[in-house]
Amino acid sequence: MSTKVRTADTRERILTAACEVIADIGFEKIRMRMVAERAGVSTALLHYHFDTREKLFTEAMTHSFAHTALDVERDAQTAPAAVVLARILRSLLPADPELQQDWRLWQELWARSLREETTRAFAVDLYAQLHAWVADAVRRGIASGEFTPVDVDDLSTLILSLSDGYGIRLMLRDPTVTLDKALTAIWRQVSTALGLPDELPVE
Repeated sequence: MSTKVRTADTRERILTAACEVIADIGFEKIRMRMVAERAGVSTALLHYHFDTREKLFTEAMTHSFAHTALDVERDAQTAPAAVVLARILRSLLPADPELQQDWRLWQELWARSLREETTRAFAVDLYAQLHAWVADAVRRGIASGEFTPVDVDDLSTLILSLSDGYGIRLMLRDPTVTLDKALTAIWRQVSTALGLPDELPVE
């Protein structure tokens, strides 16, 4: 294994471990040692790759988002646009343990953003990337003729707003909100806007 590959593998393990630890106990409580132990590396090696907790946190957030997007977009150029968009909707909600972890990371980011300007700016930028991801999926569907043309930015903002609202209630285990109800409610708005069937597509 080359040095470049080993370095990439080490960073991957560290970032995965950081996501897990931050989601488990919260950013304010973590110590670099905890992440190093979870990743199976020395503290010195961790500091070599990430010299501050803040840098580790922002890289972990970016890693988490990129990992989710890569999985959802695995066949975006060949799958029906509605299927890809439905995948994105599911990934925006805490639908399984991995996505619940992502949601805990976002909640940490929101909380830190209220207290720290640098984190706030990072959060705004990351949210812009999230918006662009949704918007690109909608644009692809319009370009292929599968979706009715709409104001893409407005619809993308609506999708994210609804996902945030329902996602928070799901994370709070609100007994009046289920994942199926949330997906159905969001898809109803999406399908109406894009001229799609009312039923959420399945793989």
